[in-house]
Order: sequence, then structure tokens, then C-alpha cells
Amino acid sequence: MVNDNVPSVHFYDQDFVDLYDRSWLWIHDRWETASKESEAPAHFLTYDNQKTYHQYYSCLDSFFLVYSNQSFSPFPMLDYFYGKQEASGAIRGEYSIEDGSPVFTKDNPEGVHPPMFSYVEFNLYHKIGNKKRLKEVVPVIELYMEWLDNTFKQENGLYSVPLSATMMENKPREKVFYPVDFNAMMAVNALYMSAIGDVLNDKELSFKYKRLYFSFKTRINTLMWDADDGFYYDLDKDENRINVKTIGSYWTLLAEIPNEERAYKLIDLLKDPEVFGTENPFPTIAADEPAFSEDGNGFCGSVVPSYTFMVIKGLECYKEYEFARECAIRHLYFMLDTLHPDGTENGDVYEAYLPMREGPAKDPKNPDFPRKKFLPMVGLITIALMIENIVGLSISLPRKTVDWIMPTLEAMGIEDLSLKRNLITILSNKNNRGWEIRLESEKLYYFTIDILDEQKKKTLPIPSGKCSMLIDKL
Repeated sequence: MVNDNVPSVHFYDQDFVDLYDRSWLWIHDRWETASKESEAPAHFLTYDNQKTYHQYYSCLDSFFLVYSNQSFSPFPMLDYFYGKQEASGAIRGEYSIEDGSPVFTKDNPEGVHPPMFSYVEFNLYHKIGNKKRLKEVVPVIELYMEWLDNTFKQENGLYSVPLSATMMENKPREKVFYPVDFNAMMAVNALYMSAIGDVLNDKELSFKYKRLYFSFKTRINTLMWDADDGFYYDLDKDENRINVKTIGSYWTLLAEIPNEERAYKLIDLLKDPEVFGTENPFPTIAADEPAFSEDGNGFCGSVVPSYTFMVIKGLECYKEYEFARECAIRHLYFMLDTLHPDGTENGDVYEAYLPMREGPAKDPKNPDFPRKKFLPMVGLITIALMIENIVGLSISLPRKTVDWIMPTLEAMGIEDLSLKRNLITILSNKNNRGWEIRLESEKLYYFTIDILDEQKKKTLPIPSGKCSMLIDKL
């Protein structure tokens, strides 16, 4: 049974736990193993009517497959794209399942996708701890970034790419020449390449990408920030700001581009129900934009899990843990209400949801949107955010650390999570002695408990075997 091989989560709302468990079963049902003669990835996650191997979706898959205790490895899917690298450094966004050829479209003639490899690999390193892999992938990612530079970088240091490269097809951005989201993604890539350099103790690599990162940061802050609106905007060809508020601007939080003052202006808009703080957070364009649709209309108001995930990870960068958790819980409730609707109709999980009420988003021009059980989106919420933000665990295998950030004390935790060859269990419960954290591990690691509403924070070495701690004694 697949659920015996993956970690179990505990949470006071059993519906959340059931959806987490079901997600692993859906992954099991859609997990393919290629034959040795095939050019396909050795293992990969499929979805209905799939015609291509998709770089962006493979990157998204990695954020939740990393919690499978290596039952479903994200590495073959990523390695497939690395293996397709051309002499120029190009790695195209999609390759045909039928013959492995790159897929180009009229509006994206170079087949460019969001540049996420370094962010993905840094995350995988901290969850799985394979430094050797980092050394192997760095030359590939460096060459890929050189290709992005040579192909899309303009004289002002910003990148001009087709809008389809942002993965938001029909958003109202007609005159955009410099998309803020793609440029912020480039900053994310540079930031994490520098961090990888630090991990590898490669000072040259670290400095090279730190300098590139600050170059992105300066240009985005100088050209794309609107002080009156407190927002980062796309630019047209003449570097004029296009004042349409899209969720893509929040890649700047993940890239740590705004200073504290600017960040909180952006975050205030996420909390405002008239802007991005809709009942189901966060729509792809602001609710006060003329093009916003309560039916979603594709990317004109839909709530898309990959952007919800991105915004929540950006909020973490500014220590907005409680708000991030609240938004993750709100979105998961909308997923549950859509899976189990009132009445006789059958529900499901989707790649996009309505912003104001339960149900899948709509796009009159695309009958295939949103796709059902589209796991690259679904697993980000039901597995990754469930563990990292709703339960609240942050794990670094190389550092041998597990941080548990709890806004308030609740009965929850995780059981049989693999830290390489070390299974750990961390559970909180209330008994007659008060709140107690129960821990079990096969090897030593360091555990930090941070209870935000009680302002209690403590780091302790957890020895092999079983132990417990009383919160009142911290």
C-alpha cells in the first residue's frame, strides 16, 4: 500500500488528512516507469491527455514528490530536461512524448519556460541532502542561464520574453515587453545559484550570481516599482509601467527584492478583499481590475495553486508565517468544498478554482480548462503546503535540522518522515500534563520549536530513540 511508504500527517481536521492521503494514491495511479529502450524519463508523473514532457510542471512536481520518502523520485523528470540541453545552453520548455522533439509555438518560438532549476535543486538538496548532485547540475544550469542571457536579455539588463513563458496565457497584458514575473524569476534563479555556490564552498560561483542577483534587484526596484500604488508592474517596450495588478508580481517576494517597507505594501494588498485577498486567495489578477472575472475566465481571476504556493513561499521570506498558514488553510477548504460539493453533483480537484465561491474556474474559450486531478497543481497544496505551512515543518537534511513553526498549539504532526535513512516522528498532543511534543528518531538531529502566539522558541538536540518535551517547561 502506497500510504505505508510515505509519511503520515496528523491534523485536527481529518478532511485535510484524508485529502493528503488520497493525493498520494492519485500520484501512485499516475506514476509511469519507462522501458530501458525508451527516451522518456525513467519515472514520471502523468496527467490526462498529456502530449508533452513539460519543464514547468516537472519543477512543480518536485516540491511535493520530495516528501514521498523517495517512493516517487523527482530526479528523473528533471534529469530528462538536463539531458536535452543543446550546445547553446538551451533547454526547451516542452518535448514531444511521441518522438522527444522540442515543441515550439508561434507565440513562443524559442520554447522558453520559467527559469526555476536552481530554486528547485536548492530545495531538493535540503530535503534529500545530495551535494554530489549539486556539483553535477551547476554546469548545466549555468549554461542554461547563459542561453537565457544571450537570447532574451535587453540593453537595459531586463529580459523580454513571450507572455506564454510566464505560464499565464490570457491575462490582460497586451503591450507587455518586460514581464515583471519572468524578471523576478531570473532574480530567484540567481539568488539560489549564489546559495548553491555557498553550499559547495565555491566562492567564485557564489560571488558571480550574487552580483547578478543585485543587478536584477536594482533594475526591478528602479524601473518596475510604482510608489503611488505600492506595486511592481510590467513594462512596455519604452519602459513605461503597465498598471495592471497581476499575481505574477509577487515573484518579487520570493526573490526578496522589496525592502521591508515595500514588502508590507505588497502584503497589505494580499490582505485586502478588494484586491488579492478574495475569499479564496489569491486570484491571478486583482479583484479591482476591470478584466477581473468571478468565474475566473482563465487567468483573469482564477485561483491557481502554483501561484498560491509561490505567494506563500514569498510570505515566508518576510516572516509572515501566520498569514501564510491562514491562506493555505483557506485555499485547502475551497479545494475540499469543490471535491465534496453540496447536492447530487460529483466533485473533483482541479488546476484552478473560483476566487469567491467553491468550484472550478472557467474559461469560455478553453473547454479543457481547468484539468481535473491535475497533480502538478494539486500536490503543491495538499502535500507540500500541508506539511510546510499547515502543519508547519521546515526540514534541512544537510544541517540535520527540523524547525516547527506553530502559530498556536494544536494537535498535529508528522509520522515516519524520511531524513535520508533516518525516519522521524514529531507529534503534538494535549494530555493531563499539558501540551506535549512526542519525538522519535533513529539518529540525532536538531529540533527547533517556535510557538508564535506564546513567543516560545527553543532548539534542542533530539537523540536516537523516543523522547518527549512539555511545552510548559520550555
